Amino acid sequence: MDIEVDKHFALSHYYDRHFEVPAVKVLPGEYFATDSGEMLVTVLGSCVAVCLRDNYSGVGGMNHFLLPHDHSANASPLNESARYGVYAMELLVNHLLKLGAQRRRLEAKIFGGGKVLKDFNYANVGERNVQFVIKHLKDEGIPIVAKDVLDIYPRKVHFFPASGKVMLKKINTLHNRTIVERENKYLKQVERKPEVGEIDLF
Repeated sequence: MDIEVDKHFALSHYYDRHFEVPAVKVLPGEYFATDSGEMLVTVLGSCVAVCLRDNYSGVGGMNHFLLPHDHSANASPLNESARYGVYAMELLVNHLLKLGAQRRRLEAKIFGGGKVLKDFNYANVGERNVQFVIKHLKDEGIPIVAKDVLDIYPRKVHFFPASGKVMLKKINTLHNRTIVERENKYLKQVERKPEVGEIDLF
């Protein structure tokens, strides 16, 4: 099926020699949906990833995002910044539906939201992301069948949409700052408030 994709669709394809499968790396601000059996891989710090899957057809996908900080006095997961999360979720869900998934059969597994970005001037970025995802999925009627969130560890996630299996590795020691620097850069991008009427929120 020929489906038009946007610039947030992950394009980093490779062959994973350890698992011996085609794989796609999903970076901050990206998502990927498939009906072809690829393994989806991401590394999370304060960001969250939602793995969505139609539990009948095996069509599945993953996104990777975080909410920008809301500087208003009444900041909550339902505020202006939540638009970024809603947009990230809609991109993924809409693509899954185009591939033949049915909304009523979608199940979610959620990961991330670790307290790893000490450089930020606010400490609850991961917690806010997790709060948003849990509430959004509840509002959409999509059950969460597994989760590993919060704490202080970055996580590496391997998601196999065809089977629904997720293999998670907690990274106890950061030997380099790649994860932190990548998320720092991504946060600075989303912190720039979009112009009124601008659709592209990432």
